[in-house]
Amino acid sequence: MLEGCSKEKPPVYRIGFSQCSMSGPWRKAMLTGMERELSFHPEVELRMLDAHDDSRKQEEQIRELVQEGVDLLIVSPYESEPVTPAVEEAYRRGIPVILLDRRTASEQYTAYVGGNNVEVGQTAARYIARLLKQRGNILEILGTPGSSATSERHQGFVQGLSAYPGLRVVAQVTGDWTVRTLKPELTKALQAHPEVTMIFSHNDGMGHGAYEVCQELGLTKQVRIIGVDGLPGADEGLDLVQKKMLHASILYSPGGEEAIRTALKVLKKAPFNKENILGTIVIDSTNVLTLLQQNDKMMSQQQDIERQQGLLHRLQQTYASQQVVLNWLLVTLLGAVALGAAAWYSARKNRQINHLLALQNTENDKINRQLLRQNEEILQQRNQLEVMAEQARADTEAKLRFFTNFSHELRTPLTLILGPVEELLTSSPDLTAPQRQDLALVRRNTQRLLQLVNQLLDFRKIEVGKMEVRATESNLVAFVREIVDAFEKPARLRGVDLRFQVAQPVLMAWFDGNILDKVFFNLLSNALKFTPDQGRITISLQPADEGRSVRVSVADTGYGISTQDQAHIFEWFYQGEQGAVAKGSGMGLALAQGLVKLHQGQLTFSSQPGQGSTFVVTLPRELPEALHSHGPTAPLQLSLDEPEPITSDLGHHLSETPTEAASETLVLVIEDNSEVNDFLTRKLRTDFRVQSASDGHTGFRMATELIPDLIVCDVMMPGLSGLEVVTQLRADWRTSHIPVVLLTARTAPEQQVEGVQAGADLYLTKPFNPTFLLESIRTLLANRARQREHFRRELSIDTATVATTNPDQKFLADLTAIVEANLTRSDLSVEDIARSLGISRMQLYRKVKAVLGTGVTDFVQNLRLTKARELLLDESLTIAEVAYELGFSSPSYFSASFKAHYQLAPSEFRTLHIAPHY
Repeated sequence: MLEGCSKEKPPVYRIGFSQCSMSGPWRKAMLTGMERELSFHPEVELRMLDAHDDSRKQEEQIRELVQEGVDLLIVSPYESEPVTPAVEEAYRRGIPVILLDRRTASEQYTAYVGGNNVEVGQTAARYIARLLKQRGNILEILGTPGSSATSERHQGFVQGLSAYPGLRVVAQVTGDWTVRTLKPELTKALQAHPEVTMIFSHNDGMGHGAYEVCQELGLTKQVRIIGVDGLPGADEGLDLVQKKMLHASILYSPGGEEAIRTALKVLKKAPFNKENILGTIVIDSTNVLTLLQQNDKMMSQQQDIERQQGLLHRLQQTYASQQVVLNWLLVTLLGAVALGAAAWYSARKNRQINHLLALQNTENDKINRQLLRQNEEILQQRNQLEVMAEQARADTEAKLRFFTNFSHELRTPLTLILGPVEELLTSSPDLTAPQRQDLALVRRNTQRLLQLVNQLLDFRKIEVGKMEVRATESNLVAFVREIVDAFEKPARLRGVDLRFQVAQPVLMAWFDGNILDKVFFNLLSNALKFTPDQGRITISLQPADEGRSVRVSVADTGYGISTQDQAHIFEWFYQGEQGAVAKGSGMGLALAQGLVKLHQGQLTFSSQPGQGSTFVVTLPRELPEALHSHGPTAPLQLSLDEPEPITSDLGHHLSETPTEAASETLVLVIEDNSEVNDFLTRKLRTDFRVQSASDGHTGFRMATELIPDLIVCDVMMPGLSGLEVVTQLRADWRTSHIPVVLLTARTAPEQQVEGVQAGADLYLTKPFNPTFLLESIRTLLANRARQREHFRRELSIDTATVATTNPDQKFLADLTAIVEANLTRSDLSVEDIARSLGISRMQLYRKVKAVLGTGVTDFVQNLRLTKARELLLDESLTIAEVAYELGFSSPSYFSASFKAHYQLAPSEFRTLHIAPHY
């Protein structure tokens, strides 16, 4: 709350102010202007509410201010449409409404105060035309897409430039009114357009970021920058112009003072304008010092006013306190006479009372000393308990970290168990029935062990608050039915009657299937485990709480839970007395309860020993918006080509002239665990040529030397981790095209996202299915082959220029530029090109072969023939001149090569494409 009145005198007017957000220098300047104007009006109270760029919240705040009975309402809308009904409602109720900076979608308001963004853009265009003498190339930095200020400033800028045909906007960069995402895109734009001499930024903050980019690129003398806002303060528009970081800034007044002045005119029934459009000026080196001095003078005057008001307030308080003291003195004087009469009588009584009090005080001192000793003992005991509790927490945390890390380590041996077992079961038809039964037993128990590992990891996630709910709206009946169906066969084999009862066939609710799947699986697994043969399990699902929630119950006719165990049934790792039934891990029910609470539900149970148990899950059908999933994450659209390997044994020097591709594909395996490394090598060697490395540094070195067709890499390795290997591979254009498959025991979604963001093409968690790995590799190599064909087509068009949108295309662009610069040399060799690129001859051959599927010589020949088509259209050149211009040793060799490539002789091509002269 901002108050413009003293506490002794209530305000005459109460103004409510709802705005988008307090953040940003411009909005702070708006609020500062309001405070400055209110300092002259102590009779006015301003109540400000901040919607933090939330239109729905701003609508609620406007209605809240109306309910509080404000005399006038000032609204700075975030979006025009959503808040229009609330503004109209306030206007119809007789409350004057002033719109500040932005308008609503209705004409029902009292007044508007704000700048003209179209005029700002036009002013910038006119000023730039004067600076550049109506000729030059401009880069425009836009604000947030969809913002009215962005669209209007751009519109005015385009309108202003239309009068100057010599001025041209060659590039646009989109920002968000800050520099968080501006610099990378701006750097690319300036590098792509070195002809830019002027930058028009939609605000001074982004202009400041543009200056830093120009400084990094060495363009500060060539490129001038113009911003918008012209605010005072450190690193704001006036300061940046004075420091010559900005050449100029277009003033866009926040309008805080004008809004308060207009509000007071409305409240005092004085004449006012409905439309108050704030003007703008250009701030540059000619007037910035004057404006800074004016601002300093205004701030100094404001401080003087505040000091005077503070002094006046203190004098008023002093005067009020003196009046109170005077009144009390009069009352005291009148009471003194009465008190004097009573004093003598009281003195006699006091002597008697003091004697008794002395005796009582002596006794109290003894009691106080005893209590003090007891308090010191209690404090010492409490400190000891706190130390013990902290030690217990540290011990518990250490144990949890141990179990979590141990669980991760279990995934590697599980991989070596489950992988071969899965392959034997799926690809060995000659196994006997007993052998298949034994292998199936191994697979079931391995999967059971994996399930226990996952439960322990889920427990750790819940403990540290890393488990998140991502709910979608779906049919809960169908979801539970699928889980029940999975238990139908094992229940039938034991003669257990498994029943699923629903109140209605469809019950839509918001829930996270990954979470509830674990809950219901645990409950049904326990029910089946503790229900004897020929027993019964009943799963019922029905709405509750008048349809606002849903209740799922799992009832069995099993052994029940003893009274002693019922108090601890949801404790982690607690194992009760279960008679003849094998004990579990003690995590299932505790995990289920934790997951249900995470889902904002409740898990309860009832049980009679010897008669059975019933577990009930109650879930809300609606969940907060923050827990809703906004759809699955879109898969990364990576175009991966399959390079053709060259004819040589990997690990040895290649022949001097590699001419023919081998029939096998090379895969590099990087894995520090020797057994997993050996397992992967054996499984992949049946389909590919395989080389392996036992650490990240060796793997990266081998990748740059061998240029494999695909890499399979572990994540957690000593020294250089898998993520770091991928990052280095993507940063090196020699290896940037190679598809990478990451294998890891880290299963958290955020860890998988981290792997993909580093540049991995596929992220598989251990244990993995070897067949799935093989098929994934084939798919990645096929995708690589398709992209290689795309590069071939791109280089076959008339112009040989390649857009540098990724490392592979940048490599082709650099290669093309070097070849084009040396086309006239008939002695141009592969060694010359490799030397210009700073790599070896063999590395150049492998890279070109992997990206384009062709040799370096063929690439140069195709580039020469593509350039020949362009030169043949120039009638001033003879065919022989074209041949020598492109580095062909003789016109006859040029003609033969051209005809073999295009099925036309050069003379025939020229005849077809050049119109005859008459």
